[in-house]
Amino acid sequence: MSAEVVSLGCRLNISESERIREMLGAESEVVVINSCAVTSEAVRNTRQAIRRARRDRPDARLLVTGCAADIERDAIAAMPEVDGLIANTQKLDPRAWNVPAQPEPVPAQRTRAFVAVQNGCDHACTFCIIPQGRGPSRSLTIPQVLQEIERHMAQNVAEVVLTGVDVTSWGHDLDGTPPLGEMMQAILGEFPELGRLRMSSLDGIEIDPLLFELFAGEPRLMPHLHLSLQHGHDMILKRMKRRHSRADAVTLVQQLRTRRPELAIGADLIAGFPTEDDAMHAANLDIIAELGIVHGHIFPYSPRPGTPAERMPQVDRRIVKERAAQLRAEVARVRDDWLGSLIGTDLSVLTERDGSGYSQSYARVALPEGTPAGSVVTMRPNRIEKGLLL
Repeated sequence: MSAEVVSLGCRLNISESERIREMLGAESEVVVINSCAVTSEAVRNTRQAIRRARRDRPDARLLVTGCAADIERDAIAAMPEVDGLIANTQKLDPRAWNVPAQPEPVPAQRTRAFVAVQNGCDHACTFCIIPQGRGPSRSLTIPQVLQEIERHMAQNVAEVVLTGVDVTSWGHDLDGTPPLGEMMQAILGEFPELGRLRMSSLDGIEIDPLLFELFAGEPRLMPHLHLSLQHGHDMILKRMKRRHSRADAVTLVQQLRTRRPELAIGADLIAGFPTEDDAMHAANLDIIAELGIVHGHIFPYSPRPGTPAERMPQVDRRIVKERAAQLRAEVARVRDDWLGSLIGTDLSVLTERDGSGYSQSYARVALPEGTPAGSVVTMRPNRIEKGLLL
């Protein structure tokens, strides 16, 4: 039995949790909560996970790491269930866990591998606390990325997902400031047997020309672009201190779709940001259809202590929740139309252990009973049920 690691929040945390689990190995009496602090709700979820873990494992040593362990350090440390904290910047260092340094362990066999190529963030979005928990942007070099992917390829993973806090800032701190597209091209060249390479959330304004060309025409780079969009109105984007405009996002998607019509768009959108009026919310709502956002992550704004947005005029909480619900409903409508367009078409589906799978464009498909996990199969869906293609 190995250590138990509970991962909350982003895909980067998922990747780091896997490494922590590998490092701790047979430390079976240890439970680790890899926490999130992106919103106040995320911090509440972290506290709930800590209490649940203590109830389930009363005799285990319970350690907390992740963003909440740094940003909410005193409050988390004061919880009676917690035995210790590991700093976010040290959580991949064996010395922080009091375990011996060993050669890189063989990763657990997974259908897909999450590979963290970058950490930290140099930006100062007014709603975001994460730079305080993750520190400045730091990149793996191309040889380090290739080495990490090679470890997973030895386990026959079918898909590699590149993650980070601000992935499109990869390379800014490396000699020569290589663009992200250069690293992507190196991966595809080094591993011709890798059939599926996927990106996590990207800042569209920083997509370099080479990465654009790969998204537009490289079949092994999945046709699934998730944008760190945040809002559809320029004034709110300015107050968020985002670096793109609505027009920037629309132009990017239109240009890519011209080259690759099957491209599926995802986006993060915040509802009820401070000062948002009805017209601004309407712009946020209608950008969903304009971009064809089929993978929407909707966040009702909640003030984070220590951020500039906390000091701005707030929108009533009831209105924030109503607007978030409207955004989710619009994403669901656009998504249903998109799923309907896939009925009767052949999809390349990566099968999971839970009886579902994901197409290249990240459409979720329910698998026929007995379909082996970890394989790529061609399927032709004939109906939709509860948001799943069947």
